Amino acid sequence: MPENYFPVLLFIAVGIAFGVAPVLLGGIVSRLTGAHKPDSEKLSPYECGFEAFEDARMKFDVRYYLVAILFILFDLEIAFLFPWAIVLREIGMFGFVAMMVFLAILVVGFVYEWKKGALEWD
Repeated sequence: MPENYFPVLLFIAVGIAFGVAPVLLGGIVSRLTGAHKPDSEKLSPYECGFEAFEDARMKFDVRYYLVAILFILFDLEIAFLFPWAIVLREIGMFGFVAMMVFLAILVVGFVYEWKKGALEWD
């Protein structure tokens, strides 16, 4: 009976090894190459727009998260174009019209967000 669980245990062991090995190798390589030395450029604010090491209760600009969510939203919607382009000949005119309706809705949403100023970064 325990021999039936060997493939499952092997799968778990290999999965853990693949998860832990890059972390350990990355730490070893960074220590050997001297990549762990911080400087002012490495400690500067990146993407979020505020200092990384300040009071946790400070106010921050929500526009960063709004732009990030809009990027993910439009990026995922555009990802639907790749499978559609591959099967365009098989789905015919119905598939083409359905995708044009989808793209029209996408453009209307993009123009709405643009006019509301959600993409502006002052």
